Amino acid sequence: MKTLSSYILALCLAAMCLAGCDTIKSLRSDYQSQATVPADLYGTDIAQADSTSLAQLSWREFFTDPLLQRLIEMALERNTDINSARIAIQQSEAALAAAKQGFYPSVYFSPSASMSSFGGSSPAKTYNLPLQVNWDIDAFGSIRNQKRKSEMVLLQAQVAEQAVQANIVSAVAQQYSMLLLLDQQLEILMSTDSLWNISLETQKILWENGKSYSTAVNQMESSYLNVKTSIVDTRRNIRQMENALCRLLAITPQPIERSRLGQYALPRRFDTGVPALLLQYRPDVRLADLAMAEAYYDTQAARAAFYPSISLQGLAGWTNSAGSAVVNPGKILLNAVASLTQPIYAQGKLKANLKINQLEQQDLMNQYVQTVIDAGSEVNEALADCQAAVEKHGYYQRQVKVLKDAYRGTHELMDNGKASYLEVLTAQESLLNAQLNQAVNMYNGAQGIIALYIALGGATR
Repeated sequence: MKTLSSYILALCLAAMCLAGCDTIKSLRSDYQSQATVPADLYGTDIAQADSTSLAQLSWREFFTDPLLQRLIEMALERNTDINSARIAIQQSEAALAAAKQGFYPSVYFSPSASMSSFGGSSPAKTYNLPLQVNWDIDAFGSIRNQKRKSEMVLLQAQVAEQAVQANIVSAVAQQYSMLLLLDQQLEILMSTDSLWNISLETQKILWENGKSYSTAVNQMESSYLNVKTSIVDTRRNIRQMENALCRLLAITPQPIERSRLGQYALPRRFDTGVPALLLQYRPDVRLADLAMAEAYYDTQAARAAFYPSISLQGLAGWTNSAGSAVVNPGKILLNAVASLTQPIYAQGKLKANLKINQLEQQDLMNQYVQTVIDAGSEVNEALADCQAAVEKHGYYQRQVKVLKDAYRGTHELMDNGKASYLEVLTAQESLLNAQLNQAVNMYNGAQGIIALYIALGGATR
């Protein structure tokens, strides 16, 4: 054993002399994150805050509607995409566990037996009961780089699960908001149906008393029927949206319990936080950085392939065959081999593989930069949508109030024969459009807030 240890030590020293200490240190170095963001990532006209931002809120803190929270929890538990992402994590954990075992020797039990006869003699029976051991010495970091790569793959799987969770939270919130909008539109249409029915009956009375024309009645009835068809369409859209949300929740079609549009206000604070928060919370940015880390360790492994590989093989067991003499019972069998393999010429494959991995690293760096820029643009767009919805909300409130007054005044004038049906019809349609636009603006504001929250990566927690 002392002689074998000397051989192993000599092989390791020879390999290190071939490579050099600096090279070994370089091959075993860890990835240094390239994650950087420009200071004006969100745009020069957007104020940033160092305090707690939307990106640091959990979805439970952000979505305070208890009915929506219940739906999100159900989706995160039952949705097939999130369950697939969790299975991917388990697969990556198994791969990492296997990669860690690369530092240890592999042991095989390989028994064999044979019978042989010469010139009609009685057959000679031999057997071998050995344990075979193979051990690759990680002198240049090949196994270590493979383990580190597996760690990066596992981290990517974990971040990918967070990305799926963010998408599910966003999708549930968006579809829930659409349901609230449709409910609001249906309520507006039902109220309009009652008002327009009164106007139609009034117009019929005026026509019967000779104070109006049949064309006025027909025009008023046509508009009234148009509201009726809109009610049918809205109810159908509600059913369609409920079914879509049920698919997302992985449940059979059924009514969705929900609140009213605007009943639970979303955060009105639009602090984006410093751009560096994107690196911590936004899944696609983190995935881009982890992909660069994985490529880095692939490149390190490709560099290590140029240097010697050292392996130890051992054999220990029992056999009844020992050269020309056959003994029974068997004797102890021992065999040990230490080898060093230094690549000299591999048909250009090693150089090509290194070049390919270096180019992959460069490409991933470019993709990372673009991912960060796209993230900043999404934050800018979502923030602009939020601010626009807030600014328009007051205008729509005032517009609806003014048009309600105009409708009531015009209807009174028509009752007294001082206004035509066209003026009443115009006032009715203007009020209906303003109310629907007000509801849509509230929905757009909610969507803008959700988009901003997702753009900042906050929905990953």
